[in-house]
Amino acid sequence: MTDFNERADVVIVGGAIVGSSVATFLAMRQDFGGRIVVVERDPTFRTSSTTLSAASIRLQYSTPLNIEISRFGVEVIKHPDRYLAVDGEVPEFDFVENGYLFLATDAGLATLESNHAVQRQHDVPVVLLTPAELHARFDWMNVDDLAAASLGLADEGWFDSHALLQGFRRKARSLGVVERTGEVVAMDMDGDRVAGVRLADGAIIGADWVVNAAGPRAASVAAMAGVELPVHPRKRHVYHVEAPVKLGAAPLTIDPTGVYFRPEGPAYITGFSPREGEPDPDTLDLATDRAPFESRVWPALAHRVPGFDHARLLDTWAGHYEVNTLDHNAIVGPHPRIHNLLFANGFSGHGLQQAPAAGRGLAEWIAMGRWQTIDLSPLGYERVERDEPIRELNVV
Repeated sequence: MTDFNERADVVIVGGAIVGSSVATFLAMRQDFGGRIVVVERDPTFRTSSTTLSAASIRLQYSTPLNIEISRFGVEVIKHPDRYLAVDGEVPEFDFVENGYLFLATDAGLATLESNHAVQRQHDVPVVLLTPAELHARFDWMNVDDLAAASLGLADEGWFDSHALLQGFRRKARSLGVVERTGEVVAMDMDGDRVAGVRLADGAIIGADWVVNAAGPRAASVAAMAGVELPVHPRKRHVYHVEAPVKLGAAPLTIDPTGVYFRPEGPAYITGFSPREGEPDPDTLDLATDRAPFESRVWPALAHRVPGFDHARLLDTWAGHYEVNTLDHNAIVGPHPRIHNLLFANGFSGHGLQQAPAAGRGLAEWIAMGRWQTIDLSPLGYERVERDEPIRELNVV
């Protein structure tokens, strides 16, 4: 029997947006009074995917489940008074509700139309535009090679990711959640359950539940329990540029090349994700590289928006996508045999917007043993073992 020097009802490995969301929603429940400990290796969050992301949220997905998950994220961001107020103080997230704009050539038209049909069936405020209609709305855009575009009219945009993280953390602390600085290096097993976690500083924390919310290190944390998790740390660059062009209240625009751009104050941020089949190595390194901006991003920007022909790169940074290589969808819920090991991993670039629903869902599972609000069972680990991916077509 392990000699634990501390006990908790729930240990959450990872204290960024996903782990903090789990802690907050669990602590908010009237039917749960247990001790919650969040273990975070870097309390500055300097290299966290949460704080280094492009901090955007959308409803334009191709699967109804992802639509509902992000819809709750919008609810929290637009109405923080309902969830994150502490002593009457409500955090502000500076939500810029300019929408997402997906552009399609003839090759992508059928997919765009199919996604649009799913979105309208689930009351997503979105409109399909012809090239002429698109140019009438955004006269700064070159539409000559486009077949259509999908524009979100509400509940999409970008916000202050650091403020959202701190809002969740402050709420959690106000409800008695304990934050521990440390790195989990091992798990103690007792048959088919996790008995506790070991930290690099020598602490051993016994736990009834362990939640893996370790972001880019999720696979290594899962391996401590003998579990293979197909979640890989992949580097994504964000480029900060200025250009002698005024786009007004422009949406976050996704070009058919995969390059995206959106306003950021008087300037813009832009980036891309590798296409399927292109090199995308695992790495925990966040060193930046300006070369892809010159070779890939800038030509796409200049083609789509002529004013970007004179864009100037101001700065760049890199953050992680925690990519679920099975299907680019999150893995959420219990392991099928290690029942007290819960996953909240592999959001593949969507963790910031999906964290509220994932956190609320895992809080339900811990307190009630079932999903109450959104049925997250399709995202369970079982599909990994069965090799049955859920295909999300709108991956950015």
